[in-house]
Amino acid sequence: DAGSSVEEMEFNWDEYLEDTGATAAPHGSFKHVDTSLQNGFAPGMKLEVAVKSDQNTYWVATIITTCGQLLLLRYDGYGEDRKADFWCDIMTADLHPIGWCKQNKKILKVPEGIKDKIPDQEEFLQRVLKGACSAPANLLEGLHRGKNPLDLIAPGSRLELQNIRDSLEAWIVNVVENVGGRLKLRYEGLEDCDKFDQWLFYLDPFLHQVGWAAQHGYSLQPPLAIRSLKSEANWQEILKKVKEEEEESSVPTDLFKDKPVIGVHSFSEGMKLEAVDPMAPFVISPATVLKVYNGKYFMIEIDDLRPERTTSQSYVCHVNSAGIFPVQWSLKNGLHLSPPPGYPGQDFDWADYLKQCGAEAAPQSCFPLLNSDHGFKENMKLEAVNPVDPEEVCIATVTKLRDSYLWLQLEGSKKPVPECIVSVESMNIFPVGWCETNGYQLRPPRKAIVNKQKKIAVVQPEKQILSSRTVHDGLKNQELNSSDSVVINGKYCCPKIYFNHRCFSGPYLNKGRIAELPQSVGPGNCVLVLKEVLTLLINAAYKPSRVLRELQLDEEAAWHGHGETLKAKYKGKSYRATVEVVRTADRVADFCRKTCIKLECCPNLFGPQMVLDKCSENCSVLTKTKYTHYYGKRKNKRIGRPPGGHSNLEVAMKKPNKRRKRRKNFFVHKKKRSSTSVDNTPAGSPQVSEKKSLSSSPTQSELSHSLAQDRDKRKRKLRTFSFSDDENKPPSPKDIKMEVAEKLQLDSNPLEWSVADVVRFLKSTDCAPLARIFLDQEIDGQALLLLTLPTVQECMDLKLGPAIKLCHHIERVKLAFYQQFAN
Repeated sequence: DAGSSVEEMEFNWDEYLEDTGATAAPHGSFKHVDTSLQNGFAPGMKLEVAVKSDQNTYWVATIITTCGQLLLLRYDGYGEDRKADFWCDIMTADLHPIGWCKQNKKILKVPEGIKDKIPDQEEFLQRVLKGACSAPANLLEGLHRGKNPLDLIAPGSRLELQNIRDSLEAWIVNVVENVGGRLKLRYEGLEDCDKFDQWLFYLDPFLHQVGWAAQHGYSLQPPLAIRSLKSEANWQEILKKVKEEEEESSVPTDLFKDKPVIGVHSFSEGMKLEAVDPMAPFVISPATVLKVYNGKYFMIEIDDLRPERTTSQSYVCHVNSAGIFPVQWSLKNGLHLSPPPGYPGQDFDWADYLKQCGAEAAPQSCFPLLNSDHGFKENMKLEAVNPVDPEEVCIATVTKLRDSYLWLQLEGSKKPVPECIVSVESMNIFPVGWCETNGYQLRPPRKAIVNKQKKIAVVQPEKQILSSRTVHDGLKNQELNSSDSVVINGKYCCPKIYFNHRCFSGPYLNKGRIAELPQSVGPGNCVLVLKEVLTLLINAAYKPSRVLRELQLDEEAAWHGHGETLKAKYKGKSYRATVEVVRTADRVADFCRKTCIKLECCPNLFGPQMVLDKCSENCSVLTKTKYTHYYGKRKNKRIGRPPGGHSNLEVAMKKPNKRRKRRKNFFVHKKKRSSTSVDNTPAGSPQVSEKKSLSSSPTQSELSHSLAQDRDKRKRKLRTFSFSDDENKPPSPKDIKMEVAEKLQLDSNPLEWSVADVVRFLKSTDCAPLARIFLDQEIDGQALLLLTLPTVQECMDLKLGPAIKLCHHIERVKLAFYQQFAN
C-alpha cells in the first residue's frame, strides 16, 4: 500500500487510454453529471445587464450558453449575429433580473452598436419581453449569487433519507462531504460514528429536503439498524433540535427539481421476476414481490429456498428502479440466471419453478421500456463506484452490454470484485476525469502507468523523427488545475460542444462522416472535451493526416492553451502531433470558431451553440468556390497583430519517382516570417483577438523609435510614398492631387486603440467603405501604425488609388501620434 500511493498520484488517464488502446465513454452518456453542472440559469433566459461602453445604463440580454458561474450573453437586438456575444462572471458582473431597472430607477438604453436597428425602444422592449423568462433573482442577488446550486449542499446541511428496508419511513441525514454531487451522508444522532455512513448522488429518488416526510405522510424515525443505539427520548430530542435549526441547515427546495419523478407501478404481492441485488450487483437471480406499500413503492426479496436461512436480501423498489427484469429476460439475452440457493439441480427452468411456487410472473407491462440509445460500447473506460466499498471509485471497463445495462470490470479495487451489473442511468458511474476534476482519489490499476518524459512529433512510421517536443505529463496535469484556469469551484467548466451537421463542412472534412458524429460532446473538463471533439473531426476527414497538420501547434507562435497529443491514421500509417487546446470556458467559443476557420469550414460547424434552423453565416447558399473565397486560404494573408513567426510542421517526405505522378501532400518546414509578416488566420474571424505577446507586439518605445525615424525622413521629403511593387507605377500628379489635410487632433493614444476604435476612425473619413476590412482582419491601433503602402496593397487587395488614399489617413494618424503621444 505504501508503494501504491505513489503510483496513484502518477496515474494519468491519457497515458492509460493510449497504452490500453481503449476509448473513454462519452461525457453525454452520464445524464446525472450533466444535470449537476447546471447553474440554475438556462439558455433563453433574459436579464438586465450594464452596457460596457456606459456603465450607468443597462440593456436586456439573453443567455446563450451557461458554464459554471460564467454566462455567454447577447444583447437583445443583435438577432442571430453572434459576433457581439460576450462572457461574464455572475459573481462580478452587473447583472439583474428583468424589472430591476424600473424598480431601482436605472436607465434602460439601447447600446450604440444596435441603435439604428431599434427606432422605438419602448415598443421593442414590450415585444421581446412578452412571455420572456427572467433569470432567477435569488441566483443574481444575495447569498446564493453565482453559486452552483449543487454547492449549496455544504457539509453540515441536512436532508431526509427514505429507509431502503421500509420506504414509509425516513430519517434525517447530515452531509459529511459533497464530491461533485456525490454525498457522504451520516444519520442525525451519530455524529462520531461512521459505521452507517452512506454515499448517494444528490438526485437519488430516496433523498429529499427536510420536511418532505411530514408533507407526504411518511413516518420520521431512525432506521431499525441504529434505533437501539439511543433511547426514544434521545431520538425525540434530536428531532426537536433539527426543527429549531431547520433554517440554518436547510437546502433550497428547487435543487431537487431535476430529480427523476417516481411513477405509479402495477406490481402485486407474490409476483415473480428477475432481479439484481443492489448491495451485491454481480448476478441476476429469481426474486419475489414481498410487499406492496402503495402506488409508488414495493419491496422485493431475492429468492432463497434454504430452510436454515436466517436473513433475507430484501429492498424497496419503485417502477423505475434499476436491476428488475421480467421472467425469461436473462434467457432472451443469453445471460446466466443464478438459481436460488437451495434449488435442486443446476438447470433452472422458470416454468417448473413458477409451478412449484404456485406463483405468477410479473407481466411485461410492469417494467419500464429499456433505453438502448446511450452511447456506451464494449471496452470503453469510465469511473465507477465499488458496490462492496462505496468509498472507492475505480477505473472500470465495459465488458458487456444488454439493452440499457452494462457489465463493468473494476480495476484497482483493494479487494478483487466480480463484474458489476449497472444501469446506464446509474448515478454510481462517472466519465473519465470526474475524480480528478472533483479532487477525489481514483483507484488506479494495480500496475499503474508511471508518467515519463515523452517525445511528441509528427512522424511517418518506421522513419526518422524530424523534430520533437518534450512534454512532461506531470506538469501537463498540473496545468489543468493551475490558478490561471477558470475552474468553477473545482467542477467541469466546458459547455456542450454541438456538431451542427447542416453547416458547410469545407474541403478537408467528409460531409457523410460529419453527419454520423454525435449531436454534442460534453460538458466536461475543457481539455478532455475539446480533445474528444478534435479527435472526432480528424476521424471524419478525407485525409486525417492532413487535418492533423492543419491543427498542429505552431511551436514558435505565442500560445496560452494546453498542448495535447492527437493521433491520426491514414492508409495504414499513424501520425501524431501536438495540438493547442484551450483550458478555460471563456475561450472555448473563440477556439471552436478559429479551428473551423483553420479547416475552411463554416465557423458554426461545431461550437457551444446549436444551429437550430438557419446558420448565421448563411453558409448553405454559398458554393464551394464562393465559400473558399470568404473562409478559405486564398485570403489568408491578414494584417492584424504581427505574429513574429509561425509553425514548423513536420512529417516524413516521399521521394517522387522519375515519372510524373500526382503530387502527394507532405508536411514541410514553413519559412519563418519576420515581424512584419502577416498573420495567416483566415479572414472572416468574428472575434477580436486580444493576444499581446512580447514576441508578436512591438513595445511602445520600439514603436516610437521606428516611427521617429520615419518622421525624420518626412522632414526631408513631406508626403511621399515608397513603392516596392515595380508593376504599379506611382500615379502622376495629374491623376491624384495630394493635399496636406487639416491637422488631426487625437483624443486618445492610437497605441491603445481597439479594433472598434480603428473602425470608428475610418468611418469618419472618406475611406469609410474600407472599415469592414479592418474589422474582419482585426487591425487595432498598434497594427494600424505599422501599415505601409506595400502592406496595404498586398494584404487588402486594394488598387493603387484607394490604397494611397487610405495610407494618407494612416499617415495623418502617425503624425498626430508623434506630436501628441510619442514622448
